[in-house]
Amino acid sequence: MIYLDNSATTKIDPRVLKAMLPYLQEEYGNPSAKYYTLAENAKRAVEKSRENLAKLINCEPDELIFTSGASESNNFILKGIADFYSNKGNHIITSLVEHSSILETCNYLESKGFEVTYLGVNQYGQVDPNELKKVITKKTILVSIIWGNNEIGTLNKIKEIGQICREHNVFFHSDATQVLGKIKIDVQDVPVDFLSFSAHKLYGPKGIGACFIRKDELGLKREITPLIHGGGQEFGYRAGTLCTHNIVGFGKAAEIAYNEMDNYIPNIIKLENELKAKLESEIKGIKFNGHPIEKIPGILSVTIPGVNNELLIRKLKNQVAFSTGSACSFNKPSKVLLAIGMNLKEIRNTIRISIGKFNSDIQKIPELIKSC
Repeated sequence: MIYLDNSATTKIDPRVLKAMLPYLQEEYGNPSAKYYTLAENAKRAVEKSRENLAKLINCEPDELIFTSGASESNNFILKGIADFYSNKGNHIITSLVEHSSILETCNYLESKGFEVTYLGVNQYGQVDPNELKKVITKKTILVSIIWGNNEIGTLNKIKEIGQICREHNVFFHSDATQVLGKIKIDVQDVPVDFLSFSAHKLYGPKGIGACFIRKDELGLKREITPLIHGGGQEFGYRAGTLCTHNIVGFGKAAEIAYNEMDNYIPNIIKLENELKAKLESEIKGIKFNGHPIEKIPGILSVTIPGVNNELLIRKLKNQVAFSTGSACSFNKPSKVLLAIGMNLKEIRNTIRISIGKFNSDIQKIPELIKSC
């Protein structure tokens, strides 16, 4: 089996699994408990993991909270900001190419009386910062724009968008799930207030994510209505007993990414370029979607004339794994592909190939596709 669906999830790094196991066996203490060694060991492990992730994005450790994943992080920021700052305004801006956890949350907020503006994108799937300027109003409290698209790989101009938000005194959130460990993230350089992440896109475990919450101008924590109320864990932002083993796994994955990105990303780009060239030379009429340069390494959205994507995936299910698009949207035409101007026929001819650091053998892919 050749696994080429790394945008849906990644294989856990063996070193991550090894780091997690003690916290499922010997070190099973609750990090929120007090005074005894098992609890103290668990707490130290959680804080070490927080430090590892902070190092990867260049923030302070206490600007990070752990969640169950990016979908929860997205829900927490959008709902929490909307609720707490509703006295300042009721307008939120996002785009048509966001992850479903953003779009569905915005639909929910609209049902509660909030006004949401959905920005269109260019042919590559990028938001135009100038269009953002035009729709910001005095009632705008939050802008949420995805950093790198999960279906076509296109990167948005996050720094420029962040600067616009700063100029208008509007909070800026970005779903950075797909870019963590694939491109450099430096929150000291990029003016973003909130970021969402998931460990399982970084060769870590499923069921654990994080949220970056920038402190205010005085170095104080932002006030946001929690999504989950309870015991006050995670600086009061997110209640519930911490999942120590998963947090340790996320921290180890972040540490590995920090130390090894410069080695494995060039190899992913090399494999991507080789596969792209081979597909172009062997399959007539093939088309690649998304930005050719400003993109996430390893993601290829490929339109193959005359090939039904679902039938192709089913026929090759025991040989290769790739997808029709987002793993979080079922039996619906891709909103991302519609937003960049593709018709339903083209969408049915489109697959997503996403290469990861454990891939090496991709030479057979064009031949396998042609065999169907």
